[in-house]
Amino acid sequence: MAEELISKDMIIEEVVRKYPKTVPVFMAHGLHCIGCHVANFETVEQGATGHGMTDITPLMNDLNKVASEE
Repeated sequence: MAEELISKDMIIEEVVRKYPKTVPVFMAHGLHCIGCHVANFETVEQGATGHGMTDITPLMNDLNKVASEE
């Protein structure tokens, strides 16, 4: 797994602001909430589970992989 720069407890908006290249990762995993007002206060885990994701490990791995490349 890539270095963990992004944790499940980080606010989605914070992740996108800090690592803009994560936007396509969120989209690919079905989280189209990037422009939504909820992204301003919802954590990555809350967003993922709110969209029906039961295992967020693949999302977290992909987010951290992209973040480590920025």
